[in-house]
Amino acid sequence: MTDLAAGYRRCAELTRQYGTTYYWGARLLPPAQRRDVFTVYALCRLADDIVDEPDRVDLAVPQGGTPRERLAAFRAMFFRALEAGSDEPVMAAIVDSIRRRGTDPECFERFFDAMASDLDRDAWSTWEELRDGYMEGSAAVIGEMMLPVLEPYSPEAKESARALGNAFQLTNFLRDVAEDLDRGRVYLPQEDLARHGADPWLRTVTPEWRVMMAEQVARARELYAQGQEGLALLPPASRRCVGTALVLYSRILDRIEAADYDVFSGRLRVPDAEKLAVMLRSVALGVPHVDFGRAGAAA
Repeated sequence: MTDLAAGYRRCAELTRQYGTTYYWGARLLPPAQRRDVFTVYALCRLADDIVDEPDRVDLAVPQGGTPRERLAAFRAMFFRALEAGSDEPVMAAIVDSIRRRGTDPECFERFFDAMASDLDRDAWSTWEELRDGYMEGSAAVIGEMMLPVLEPYSPEAKESARALGNAFQLTNFLRDVAEDLDRGRVYLPQEDLARHGADPWLRTVTPEWRVMMAEQVARARELYAQGQEGLALLPPASRRCVGTALVLYSRILDRIEAADYDVFSGRLRVPDAEKLAVMLRSVALGVPHVDFGRAGAAA
């Protein structure tokens, strides 16, 4: 008999180890919702690691072969489990959660398509191409996957959830420029880089780099503003969870600015003490409203 409890525990461990902001935010949810957030994160992390960290071993992921072959095997393993169940504890927990929440399986088709595209492409021409051709399946769809877990009052919460998924990932792109360069990838739109004369491969903060990064930070804040609009459509616990993650992730942008857009010298992080303070404040006083401005950059 599959040990579902062990699978759920492993999903929580993966989230705590690699997705600290998600983990801290999810701690504000009741246990039943919390564990379902962890399963969504675990599925995405395991697939992403096949592409970005192929040497990392996890018993829940097929071993042997190229990243392309392993990703295809993991995708097939997931959809088989969705239909017939699984004896592997982590996969069993993931599909148990998805079935209970009624998440649309089509979301996972888009997700795996985006993961596969990372094996074929290392750059994106325009913001629209990056957003619609890649982030649709790697970011916006994550917001859609989370919605059944968050139990919104209205289906109108969908667009805000998608915007917030994009905001989180764009923030990651800006923070992780150096790591992505190490993998031979650039997730900043080539059109924007060329327009400002900014070259990430120099790994140097130049005047051109500052202007280009400031534009991207403004775009991310516009997405956070769109995501924040949907908080009112969530029940209190979900609002605290998502609002806390929103505040914490957006503070990475503050640190990028404080570092004069130097994302090459080290990974910029929000300290654990600050994460705890925001979480406690959300519990005691409610999620703070952040004024991101509405410049329209992310339209």
